[in-house]
Amino acid sequence: MKILIVDDHPVVRKGLRSILEESEGIKVCGEAEEGNVALKIIKEQKPDLAIIDIQLKGNINGIELVRAIKERYPRVNTLVMSVDDGSLYAERAIRAGARGYIAKEEAAGEILKAIDAICRGKMYLSSDVSNFIAGKYIVGAPSSPELAVANLSDRELEIFQLIGRGYKRNEIAKKLNINVNTIESHRRKIREKLNLKDSAELTKTAVEWHSSMSMQ
Repeated sequence: MKILIVDDHPVVRKGLRSILEESEGIKVCGEAEEGNVALKIIKEQKPDLAIIDIQLKGNINGIELVRAIKERYPRVNTLVMSVDDGSLYAERAIRAGARGYIAKEEAAGEILKAIDAICRGKMYLSSDVSNFIAGKYIVGAPSSPELAVANLSDRELEIFQLIGRGYKRNEIAKKLNINVNTIESHRRKIREKLNLKDSAELTKTAVEWHSSMSMQ
């Protein structure tokens, strides 16, 4: 099996490569830190599976990359791996076409299980994500703040989380490789969807949200 690793952290890529190449029958055919590079490698190498982080360098995030792969290379399976809260991204990733979703802290123990399941045509979700999704549909709709954030687009959610992590406009623009005016447009849409009156309230809400997610 040929696997492509897509992650913006060299240490993570090195660790994943080490885990994968110790497993018989797996070959890492490439690494990428941004979506456009990943798509180029997929075109050239035709991997069986791409393991993708949510946060990437460049102007394509992990969810958008999954969607692009699904549209352009439907035979290439995708497994999303992220440090971000699964309740925010797991369903988005699956809707975009991913065959699995695991948390980075569980990667060493679950990555090979996930790959094996996907190879056998099954979906794979880490235990925390499975419990969240099951709880959501058994218990009922999420609370109002969670429901409001769930209404953000993938890009808006990405920017909202970066604001919560303390990134400024220029820093977000540089990280996502888009101009500041576009960032400001997204910030305005986020304020409208979350019913926030100004930038100060947006920053406060984003920081509080990020803190609450980190404590879960």
